[in-house]
Formats: sequence, structure tokens, C-alpha cells
Amino acid sequence: MRARLLALVLLLLLAGCSSGGTRDDGRITLRFQSLAWQEESVEANKALVKEWNATHPDVRVEYVQGTWDSVHDQLLTAFEGGEAPDIIHDASDDLADFAYGGYLADLTDLLPARLKSDIPRRSWATTTFGDGVYGVPFLQEPRVLIANAKWLRQSGVRIPTPEKPWSWAEFRRITEHLSGQGKYGIAWPLKEPVSATLNLSLSAGGQLFHRGADGKVTVRFGMADQVVPRTIHEQVGTDRSASPTTLGSGGSDTLPGFFGGRYAMVPLGFSYRQQIVQQAPKGFDWQVLPAPAGAGGLTQGVSPQTLSVAEDCPHKKEAAAFIDFLLRPPNMVRLALGDWMLPTGTRALGDPALRTSEHGWATGTALAGHLRPAPAQTVRGYPEWKDKVATPALQEYYSGAIGLGELRERLEEDGNLVLARYQR
Repeated sequence: MRARLLALVLLLLLAGCSSGGTRDDGRITLRFQSLAWQEESVEANKALVKEWNATHPDVRVEYVQGTWDSVHDQLLTAFEGGEAPDIIHDASDDLADFAYGGYLADLTDLLPARLKSDIPRRSWATTTFGDGVYGVPFLQEPRVLIANAKWLRQSGVRIPTPEKPWSWAEFRRITEHLSGQGKYGIAWPLKEPVSATLNLSLSAGGQLFHRGADGKVTVRFGMADQVVPRTIHEQVGTDRSASPTTLGSGGSDTLPGFFGGRYAMVPLGFSYRQQIVQQAPKGFDWQVLPAPAGAGGLTQGVSPQTLSVAEDCPHKKEAAAFIDFLLRPPNMVRLALGDWMLPTGTRALGDPALRTSEHGWATGTALAGHLRPAPAQTVRGYPEWKDKVATPALQEYYSGAIGLGELRERLEEDGNLVLARYQR
């Protein structure tokens, strides 16, 4: 009797440690943590989960609402406590430590050929660490210029297109031309300055992180890396063409001033168009422009949204099958429309709904081929480097508190000390 009780207790303990499992009736239950937050996106995700459950009675997916706020720490706690969801929605620049730490399943042999071939190799590079693939990149967004179309037309400046974008030097001249009398040509929302600076710097030929023959990464803040931060610094401090008050703001914080005619343009992620459609005053005329180009053309770094499977998931094959269902081309289009972002899948990207001129969709899809893995994608220790070194250093540089030389010193010397701890 005692042995039977001990066996029952052990069984219950093991069940409690698993994020997913099999019911007494043989049905598998998988927990899918989604970070969708916009109403349309949440509805699309929940609808697809419902459709899966209706056609897969033996493998039920439970929708779990997550949040982008502090997702790294939340997942780390869940992994270490054995309570991670089976299917994990995240971003590719957050995966490196989880992948190398053994928390995520290698999907190389679990994903179907259809999905592997539909997503370009450059996108798969964002979720490939060592010899394994630890996530499926499925949504991405370029950074674009949201412009007051009437203001630009009246100013007589050349309107850029993906075929003929502004150079960084021309962009600086135009923002100065648009400024004056308490108004600014540009408002940079740089509360989180690192990803915006690094990703846009690829257009100028910047890279910042350099991997040596020994596999170790070092930071080198070269001339190409300096083009974008120097442009922003000069717009704020020299030309007075960029509002100094928005440097500590998030993207949404700049919209009231943009709608009120205080700023001619705001650099924002492509998905912000939804907020603009919802919040813009009636009759407000706006348009989407490509970000400036440099030696690297329109190239931008991106960190796509991803879907991964926890290493502790007891039903990896079924979890991968759900991901495949979620990312079938028509479903990927639904997810992209819900989040106002671009799908990574080639077939989905060709859908007419994503190529209309309305709300700038066509400009975004024209930029899709120029998107590349963000410089920090495979850098272990990047979250700490970003939070403790790069963010405060860039904030101080943009505000004029430090010069370019000190910025370089802190990014390189302090930054390399942080990264070295992860590469021993």
C-alpha cells in the first residue's frame, strides 16, 4: 500500500513539472504563449488556435497571453522552474542565451520542407545558433519614416522612394530645411536607442560586432558605425532639426506632436501604422517613406518575431506541427495583417493584401528584400551589453552629455568586458 502511495505521489510531481502533457483520455495538451498585443493580432492568434483545436481533437492547444514587457526574465524564470510554455513566441535577438543554455529545442529535423523553403535563408540566420535552429522567424518590420505628407509637399523637398531613397547626408539637409519657428523636421523616439541605431547602421555599412576566427565577438565602433549616431547627434545639437524632448520617448509618445504639426517626420517601426490609422485626426494626410540609405543601400537589421519549442516539451513533434499550421501562407498573412507587419514567408509576402498602396503596405513590402539579421543576433551577452553599456552611453551621446570619442570608448572597452564573460 505504501509503495503504491509513493508511486502516485511521484507521478503527480512529474506531471507538475511538465509544461504540457497527456490527459487520461490520451489527448495531448500544449501551452502556446503568445505575445500578440494589438487587438487585431490577438484575435487572429486566438482564431487560429480555435481552428487548430477544431481539426485536431487529439492535440489541444491552450492559448496563454504573454507580454513583451520583461519577456526575457519571465521566460528565464519559467525555464529554470520547469514551467515554460511548450510553444514560445519571442523575438530572435532574445534567443541566443536560451538556445546556448539548452532551454530551446533544435527544430532542424522537426520542421517540414515546405516551411524551410518558404522562409529565406537570411531569415533563418536569425534563429540559427551553432548547428541548430531554435526558432521559426515569421514576422518582421523595417523601420520607416512616417511623414506629414502635406508638410513635405508644401516644402518642395524631393520625396524619396525605395527606388530612389534619401542618403543620410540628404536626409540631414532636408530635416534642417523643414525646421524652424518651433517646429522640427524629425522627432527621434530613442527611449530604447540601441536596436534602432544598430539596425539602421547597416545601411551605412556598419556592423559593430565582429566575430574572430576563434568564434569570439568583439565590439569595434568604426567610421561606418558612426554615420547614423552622428547624424542624429548633429540633428539634435547642431542643426536643431530634431526635437531634443523626444529622445527619451517611446514611439507612441511622439504621435500627438506629429499629429499636431510639431514634427514633419517620425522614424518608427512599420507596425506603428495601425496606431496612426486609429489615432490620426480626420483628414490628416500622412505617408510611409523608406529610411535613408548609405553605402549599404537600404539594408536594415531586423529581429523577427519567432516561434520556438521548449526543450522540456514532451511533445515536440506535435508542437512543431502546430507551428507549421500557424505559419501556412494564408495564416501567415492573417498574422501579418493583425500585427501590421511583414511576413517572412515568400508566398505570404506576395499576397495582394500586403502590396496595396493604402497605409504604405507597398513601401514596406518593397523593403522586405533589404532586411538582414540584426547585428546582435548571435551575440551572447547582448541583453546585458545593451542594458548596462550601450543604452546609457547612446542616451548620453544623443543628449550631448558625452562626445563621440567617449561613446566609442564605452561601447568598445566597457562593452568588450561584458561580452568576454559570456565567451570564456
